[in-house]
Amino acid sequence: MSTVALEPLFHLCSRKPSFHSHKPIPLRPFFLPTCSSNLNDASFIFHHQPRRTLSPLHAASVTDTPTLHPLQCPQTITYTFAIDRTQMAKGKVFVRLDHGKDLKDWELTVGCSLPGKWILHWGVTLVQDVGREWDQPPLDMIPPGSVPIKDYAVETPLKNSSLSAEGDTLHEVRIDLKAKFGISAIHFVLKDEETGDWYKNESRDFVVSLVDCIKEDSDTSIIEPKRGFDFWPGNLGQLSRMFSGLKADENKRSESRVPEGENNQPEGFYEEVYVTKKVLVSNSISVSTKKCFESGAVKDILYFETDLPGDVVLHWGVCRDDSRRWEVPPPPHPPSTVPFKDRALRTQLWPRHDGKGSSVQITLDEGFSGFVFVIKQNENTWFKYLGNDFYVPLSSSSNLPNIGNKEDLSEGVQIEKPSQQNSFSAFTDTVAYEIRNLATDNSSEKKQEKKSKKVRQSIFEEIERLAAEAYNIFRNSIPGFSKPTIAEPEVTKVEPENTVAVPEKTFVEPEKTVVEATNVAETLSLEPKICSATGTGYEILCQGFNWESHASGRWYMKLKEVASELASIGFTVIWLPPPTESVSPQGYMPKDLYNLNSRYGNMDELKYLVKKFHEVGIKVLGDAVLNHRCAHYQNKNGVWNIFGGYLDWDDSAVVSDDPHFQGRGNTSSGDSFHAAPNIDHSQEFVRKDLKEWLCWLRKEIGYDGWRLDFVRGFWGGYVKDYIEASEPYFSVGEYWDSLSYTNGETDHNQDAHRQRIIDWINATNGTSSAFDVTTKGILHTVLEKCEYWRLSDEKGKPPGVIGWWPSRAVTFIENHDTGSTQGHWRFPSGKEMTGYAYILTHPGTPSVFYDHIFSHNKTEIASLISLRKRNGIHCRSTIQISKAERDVYAAIIDEKVVVKIGPGHFEPPRGSLKWSLAIKGKDYEIWEASQP
Repeated sequence: MSTVALEPLFHLCSRKPSFHSHKPIPLRPFFLPTCSSNLNDASFIFHHQPRRTLSPLHAASVTDTPTLHPLQCPQTITYTFAIDRTQMAKGKVFVRLDHGKDLKDWELTVGCSLPGKWILHWGVTLVQDVGREWDQPPLDMIPPGSVPIKDYAVETPLKNSSLSAEGDTLHEVRIDLKAKFGISAIHFVLKDEETGDWYKNESRDFVVSLVDCIKEDSDTSIIEPKRGFDFWPGNLGQLSRMFSGLKADENKRSESRVPEGENNQPEGFYEEVYVTKKVLVSNSISVSTKKCFESGAVKDILYFETDLPGDVVLHWGVCRDDSRRWEVPPPPHPPSTVPFKDRALRTQLWPRHDGKGSSVQITLDEGFSGFVFVIKQNENTWFKYLGNDFYVPLSSSSNLPNIGNKEDLSEGVQIEKPSQQNSFSAFTDTVAYEIRNLATDNSSEKKQEKKSKKVRQSIFEEIERLAAEAYNIFRNSIPGFSKPTIAEPEVTKVEPENTVAVPEKTFVEPEKTVVEATNVAETLSLEPKICSATGTGYEILCQGFNWESHASGRWYMKLKEVASELASIGFTVIWLPPPTESVSPQGYMPKDLYNLNSRYGNMDELKYLVKKFHEVGIKVLGDAVLNHRCAHYQNKNGVWNIFGGYLDWDDSAVVSDDPHFQGRGNTSSGDSFHAAPNIDHSQEFVRKDLKEWLCWLRKEIGYDGWRLDFVRGFWGGYVKDYIEASEPYFSVGEYWDSLSYTNGETDHNQDAHRQRIIDWINATNGTSSAFDVTTKGILHTVLEKCEYWRLSDEKGKPPGVIGWWPSRAVTFIENHDTGSTQGHWRFPSGKEMTGYAYILTHPGTPSVFYDHIFSHNKTEIASLISLRKRNGIHCRSTIQISKAERDVYAAIIDEKVVVKIGPGHFEPPRGSLKWSLAIKGKDYEIWEASQP
């Protein structure tokens, strides 16, 4: 908090005051409705701490101010309102490549010129890595002071190094790149530890591509940059533009960045990009009051000062009682004061002599109980106090302290509220103190007939907030959170669930009446009926968007135009993008959950789109982001963890072990999502609100089910609660983590990876499916390296989740994260149809990516879907792997379809069934059975 020195008039007062203050309440910004749209780059937090002040003595006088005897000016009481506001600061992030001490090695420098406590969150891609973009760098490469983040990244603090040419302090970190490391790329995001803000390309990483290939130069491998360095993709967080050199074409960039020397050694280079950051600026408003005798009368003299920049205007008045009804005091008024509608005065503050802010002195006659005001900084910004006016009490002359009793002065009532200590009793004393003040204020104010309902409501809301704080501190004094235990089957390495095929029209979902389990004893111990959002088993899912679908602003209307076409192809379910207001345009940084006006379209368009899909026979999944939520306001430390909108949660809704957002909830039940506050689902009010929201979406929009984002972040048991409450037709969770690798090679045995997905499904009590990330990762290696033997596990089953629990496996080869313009884990180029030949003929629920449907592959995909539907292949279809060798894989599904993928040779077995070739594509063939 900033404290501003008082002008000489008050230096005559040297004793401590004795008075009761009004309860300090955190302040919020007040913006004129007509200008709120212009304030997107600013946010404000206020702290009100009225306190006793002893003004220092100065040998100075004030012109045109009567000389006062010290006994005539016994006290000065100062109220200081601290204002933490944000403004945009412009700086740069730069990356520099220099030769190391050994010319075959390099030194990479990443820096930032903006103020803050910067952390480089980074990982590497090794040259031989396949399917894993982030990995921990070699130990010799990690700078001192770094902290490992699990097995895929490290966090390294940037250090103050020097001053830039513009005079800004540079924050830098240097990373040694030795040729022996074999690093092909460095991935990073920048984090400001002071604010918890992440600087990245919305939800994408900042990537420095280092190596196109490792060339052998004699007996030494050297690192050769790929087109110099290529910063990909896009910009870093809030970038206003890309690199200054991007306007040049690629060839010119390449030539300028990587000049060929005599020895063909790549040269170092320097790239920078301009970034903007919200910088916290601390200002204050200070109002000092005292009683003085002037011309035989008692006067209230107020000195108002602030260090807010600009031409600040004080909009003020006085009141006579607790109603705080504004009125205009009689003159004299300060210079530059004009009346406002005969109800208030407006006074332009004068610049201070030291050039730091502005001030004004106001003299009032006796008889007023309080001074009320608001502040106008500019046409777009007004400051108020918790939505109401600022109020400073003016003590009556009868309450003037006993001047001669120094002990009384030193023992005056403390203005600050009781200190908050770690003990529960101290905290509850504080809460009781604040609630008592509020209750007293409300009781006296309710006697006033003209007291506004809004003010009374604000008092009640503050009491409720304080009561909630008391409850939270009580709850946190109890031993920590532990996951609830529920009776559920241990679904570990579940064998295929069906042994015979079931005709499509008579197929009955077993889990509607009995729990899938590995033995009869476990099944008998459970309730006979479980709510399950797993559809009929014959679903074919379409992901109806990509990473750039938001760009047009009318995606819902575009999908409406192709709804009939998608139905004719054979899709039965479509997954739509996140519908809520979001900090990121793609929707994965939700803010106000009940605001369904997104970059994809408005709420009415969404409802119309859902209705259209229902008309053509397609169910609709909403993308529900439940793990995290972006806040509307900052707390007193400037951290964004206070929520607005219909679900106006406070920081008790944020997990306490989120390293960036200072939550007061319980510890997290999953992994942390670093870019936004992680929601504490153990809180009953959070679960209640989310259940109501999901039910509202089902009823109001017409969603039939959910795609659940980042379910690694919270326990699957909470998902079970949400599914049972909203009763969706289908649900699928995104449980995505890294596969198992050894020395950069994908392990054949991926049991640990698929077991983690199985564990999450099991935690939901089997009520939700999950994406089969294991199968996608294995297909990557199979198709890239021609190692088709990987498609059979040690027991001759499919190696993904479909080999253990196929009815809960949603198979896919690409989505908005892995493909599209993000490309986090892109499927092998040109192999997409081979991948679809596998998932569209195998058990599980297949999902097809929008980009692949509306491409040259549309007809081929439609043929595969038609074959699947024609033969009644469903999520539990039986599979017999006939061949899994280096260059060929073949399997028989439900004794109706034979599929072969790979360049090797395979013929369907001869026997009672006659096989006819149905579809043939690049590296795959599919036969259908017919009676002889």
